Amino acid sequence: MRYITNYTSPVGNILLAADEGALTGLWFEGQKFYARGLGREYQEKEVPVLEQTRNWLDIYFSGTEPDFRPPLHLAGSAFQKDVWEILCRIPYGKTTTYGAVAGELARKRGLAGMSARAVGGAVARNAVSIIVPCHRVTGADGSLTGYAGGMERKRFLLKLEKTQTG
Repeated sequence: MRYITNYTSPVGNILLAADEGALTGLWFEGQKFYARGLGREYQEKEVPVLEQTRNWLDIYFSGTEPDFRPPLHLAGSAFQKDVWEILCRIPYGKTTTYGAVAGELARKRGLAGMSARAVGGAVARNAVSIIVPCHRVTGADGSLTGYAGGMERKRFLLKLEKTQTG
């Protein structure tokens, strides 16, 4: 069974989704790929992982880096999961580029190179925005490029984290 709840953030409404023990989705209302993978059977109910996620978001939106992360159940291809794992290692208040993520993934897989564009596709399909920090990925020159949640939200999140890019 999947469970959902809503969270009101400074940058709009957020839909949270979880299975029995882990967060499966965190989407801004109206974002690209909104509620993708949620399925048809779910119940609006506050389960412990959703309460933990609300707490995490309260801390985050207060301008502080949370010292924990709710358990995650990320559904995607092996390639997507590898990209999302790298995103989870981008420190609070820092950014990296699509090319750097591609380079790290190529090294992990023992390849000479990897497409930054393919990485961008995986980043865009991240179903757990903010907690899997896809907003911390920029263009090669540090420019703010694409964000499924919208560029204004990306700017807000980077500014909240006091990044130099944002």
